[in-house]
Amino acid sequence: MRAEAQAHIDSIKDALALLRRFLDWDRALRRLDELNARVEDQALWNDPKAAQVVMRERRRLDEAISATRAIESELNDTAELIEMAEAEGDTEMEAEGVAALADLARRADTDKVKALLAGEADGNDTYIEVNAGAGGTESQDWAGMLSRMYSRWGERHGLKVELIDQHSGEQAGIKSATLLLKGENAYGYAKTESGVHRLVRISPYDSAARRHTSFASVWVYPVVDDDINVEYNESDLRIDTYRASGAGGQHINTTDSAVRITHIPTGIVVQCQNQRSQHKNKAEAYNQLRARLYERELAIRETAANAENAGKTDIGWGHQIRSYVLQPYQMVKDLRTGVTSSSPSDVLDGDLDAFMAAALSQRVTGETVEVEDVE
Repeated sequence: MRAEAQAHIDSIKDALALLRRFLDWDRALRRLDELNARVEDQALWNDPKAAQVVMRERRRLDEAISATRAIESELNDTAELIEMAEAEGDTEMEAEGVAALADLARRADTDKVKALLAGEADGNDTYIEVNAGAGGTESQDWAGMLSRMYSRWGERHGLKVELIDQHSGEQAGIKSATLLLKGENAYGYAKTESGVHRLVRISPYDSAARRHTSFASVWVYPVVDDDINVEYNESDLRIDTYRASGAGGQHINTTDSAVRITHIPTGIVVQCQNQRSQHKNKAEAYNQLRARLYERELAIRETAANAENAGKTDIGWGHQIRSYVLQPYQMVKDLRTGVTSSSPSDVLDGDLDAFMAAALSQRVTGETVEVEDVE
């Protein structure tokens, strides 16, 4: 069999092996049988919320199992077709088989990522918080570029993107920003982006045109819905109001409408200023607080999750998860998985799927990769 076909077959088999490992195949089959039996029990439908939870789990498990079986069947059929074509010397049929394998490999990667989104909060909406590191205007401009990158990524995936809070830099960019991305599996896809991101470029703010290295941190945490109970004591909160900044008209700039809430035991700080009403900003800040506390609990229970640890590291050398080099050459390199792109402009325009997929797979396999940072 020609090398191109074998490469596609190996890629598909790797995806299938990861899917089976992640699903714990035999256990998944038993669980699906249990869920099907529960759905047929009329007593379940007396509790609509419980029924919704069961149906959601059943749908995801059934889709993952069905997709795995379909890929396995199609792989076997296509491989047999190519072998038959080779034996008969039918180059046209062989080429069709190789093309079919290429399409199947792409589908296997897509289905693999979907199946990996089975965490407790993966289906939820998500907050993405970006903070500039030390370095003044250069780092603040970099933080603004990252905020735009995640907005564009959300738009590419049909997610609704809302700016919850933003503090502008003195000359350019932002000191911090919080985005809310609404849509199916928003948190599941974005959660691996938590960490420090490094930019290398010739600074447009340096009259000597020297190369600068800048850092910004990203923290991703899920929106908590009403079915998830997050407990905290009001006595542990400090609530501050302040004058909102930025666009919004006379009212938003001349009243103490912005709200900041500090959870004293953990040091978690959330804030919101996008609404004209202090009451609405306070409600949104409480939502963010519940989400941050919930994400903290997830990080404790799910040792594979690194968002909390990433959020607590220094924003600087030795902590970055990805480097973006714009000069003297063009490259984006993920320092956890080794995934690279030679087109930083596409990545900064929201083309992040390859990085997210590799990081999700790594969480399942637990395999670490020796990756050297770029200069």
